[in-house]
Parts: sequence; C-alpha cells; structure tokens
Amino acid sequence: MGGEDWEMWTDALLEAGVLAEGAQTVSYSYIGPSMTWPIYKNGTIGCAKEDLEKTQRRLDAKLAPLKGKAWVSVNKALVTQASSAIPVVPLYISLLYKVMKAEGTHEDCIEQMDRLLRERLYNGQPQPDEAGRIRVDDWEMTSRVQELVGKRWDEVNTENLSEIADFAGYQSSFLRLFGFGLAGVDYDADSDPSVGVPSLEK
Repeated sequence: MGGEDWEMWTDALLEAGVLAEGAQTVSYSYIGPSMTWPIYKNGTIGCAKEDLEKTQRRLDAKLAPLKGKAWVSVNKALVTQASSAIPVVPLYISLLYKVMKAEGTHEDCIEQMDRLLRERLYNGQPQPDEAGRIRVDDWEMTSRVQELVGKRWDEVNTENLSEIADFAGYQSSFLRLFGFGLAGVDYDADSDPSVGVPSLEK
C-alpha cells in the first residue's frame, strides 16, 4: 500500500546505475465505483492510493534524465488476496463479474495485464486520464456496466445472490489463488510434505 517501497526500489536501481534509457515502472491501483468508497476510498486505503500517486510524480522527475517514466495503472476489480480481505468488495466483484461475463468484457488478472502491456505501455499509446493514470478499469467503469451493477447492489440478498451475482465464479477464483479447485489435481491423493529443493541439496 502506498508508494514508499516503490520509491525505495526505484532509488536503489537508479543508484546502482542499472536502468536503461527509457525505462518504465508501473504500480497498480484501484478506484472503483462510489458504492465501495465508504470503506475503500475514504479511509486508510484511499490515503495509500493518494500516496501512490504522489510517489509516481516524484519518480517521474527522478527518471526524467533517463527519459524514463513512472505510471500508476488503475485496474478493474479482481479477485486477489488483498481485495478478498476488504469488506463489501467481494460482493461488488461477484455482481460485477456476472455483468461483465454476460457482455463478454470480463478479464482475469493475466488477461488484464496482457492488455495493459500490449495496448497501453508498449504500443506508444498509454491513453492517460486527466490525472496522468493509465485506466484499464475502463470496461468496468462504463455507465452501462455500473448502472446494472448498481441496480443489483440495491436488490441483492441471501436468496437471490446466486441468481444476480457470480458468487460461484468469485469463489472459484478465490480458491485458485491458493491452489485449490484446479482441474486435474487429485486433492485426496497422499502427498509428501517434505520435498527437497534440488539446488540446496549439495
């Protein structure tokens, strides 16, 4: 959270003289819709996001002699260890996934990073917003998607959760983060809890 570690790493690389001309660095962030702001944006998490953007501007100045650039990429809501621990965000993501999958615009982490690299960072068209951020939450934040998610946010309850939200998809993504629910894995098979690391067995 925040930009301190990002700046420390960049400073260390600059001091070591190992950054090539034109080097770019990017940190990920999230803004989301106003319905999640009371817990996501207006508290300490929001302060961390603000610090990240201040850090980006400092890093821009530090990288300027190399013709380098620092970016903040604002990404869509995704199932991560961090997002799953923030109250209300899993519910929002479940509603969002249902809508975006239905319209064919859903991306998981890998697909979104692929789009960030191919269509923004390395094609010469980063398309920054008014604050200088790259926005790959653009499909999430369309008025069409947000209007439907907002409507379902007001309607969702225990009885209709599985109908108007993609909780099953959320749960599957969450389990895969930790190596569970993967096709082709026999979770009932015996396994050896003590496996050596070949490079350390010398």
